[in-house]
Amino acid sequence: MEEANVVEAKDGTISVASAFAGHQEAVQDRDHKFLTRAVEEAYKGVECGHGGPFGAVVVRNDEIVVSCHNMVLEGTDPTAHAEVTAIREACKKLSKIELSDCEIYASCEPCPMCFGAIHLSRIKRLVYGAKAEAAIAIGFDDFIADALRGTGFYQKAHLEIKRADGNASRIAEQVFEKTKAKFPIY
Repeated sequence: MEEANVVEAKDGTISVASAFAGHQEAVQDRDHKFLTRAVEEAYKGVECGHGGPFGAVVVRNDEIVVSCHNMVLEGTDPTAHAEVTAIREACKKLSKIELSDCEIYASCEPCPMCFGAIHLSRIKRLVYGAKAEAAIAIGFDDFIADALRGTGFYQKAHLEIKRADGNASRIAEQVFEKTKAKFPIY
């Protein structure tokens, strides 16, 4: 029987790495195949004018569920990043809101919004190609790397953030208490 390396992280998650010969190479080949598809999507999105050079592929059981690219310009939707679009399409195609049996391959390191969508969809694995700095180098917002790495001051946002005072905030909080029984999945 092959040996396995078991590692428990601080958050209690357990990772098992197989020690059999060729396992890492097989994983690398598989990752390369799906990441290449995400990069092809990035080129496709730029060529047809849909948005920036970002692509994403959602995979389940070694099969591509969806392959998407950035649709920000096409849909005049600043949230239509490749990863978000892929998650939306995969959820529709699989008729479910959680993708815990899926992986996502992204051509570039996800921005905070995309990472949030990946987290909320319960995707089990993320593999990305380029670091955020590659996108920043050609003019994309440095908020991506700043937020991921805890650097910078987010000066470009120019956004006032304020919690409502008094009764308005209490009414908003009550919606959670009054509807919690309707959401047993959480």
